Amino acid sequence: MEVKEPLSFGHCYHVYNRGNNSAPIFFEPENYYHFLRLYAKYIHPIADTYAWCLLKNHFHFLIRVKDLAEIDVNKFTYSKHDKPKTIDASRQFSHLFNAYTQSINKRYQRTGSLFESRFERKLVDNQQYFNNLIYYIHHNPVHHGITHNALLYPWSSYATIISEKPTLLNRQAILEAYGSKADFVAYHEQEQDLTGIADWVIE
Repeated sequence: MEVKEPLSFGHCYHVYNRGNNSAPIFFEPENYYHFLRLYAKYIHPIADTYAWCLLKNHFHFLIRVKDLAEIDVNKFTYSKHDKPKTIDASRQFSHLFNAYTQSINKRYQRTGSLFESRFERKLVDNQQYFNNLIYYIHHNPVHHGITHNALLYPWSSYATIISEKPTLLNRQAILEAYGSKADFVAYHEQEQDLTGIADWVIE
């Protein structure tokens, strides 16, 4: 089994995975809502989220694991088991996926794994990579032919980022990365060169 690098405090990552054998992981709208509720429970206390997109058989997140000093242990949810001795962001994602799998298996009377192997993670280490990745995540439904307009897809962070509604996303940091809200929208409306991230496009 391939050993994945742990998610390190203070670093940005593209986190993604798909269903086992590319099978669906979301079957109806409530599944998407439930996954996001579990994400808020397990991941928000230990990471800032900059972008996300959920598709029928895979997902993408762009996160920054908080520095240890930023994590409020009173809001930290680990699992139904004993409190761990250390805070481990990778383990929190595993708890998220395990909890979601258990709920799906129970709801649809299925058994076995839902996701493909261990989740993938790629370090995001420069600003262009960061900006292009957000664009890629939001345009993933366009890439897969689900919609012609990324803004109209309901299961991504695009519409939330340009709205004024309360959100767990780090909206200010996202918009500052592009310059302004207008710059963010203009960037998304232009076709971007994604050559540098072609290696991890999920089909």
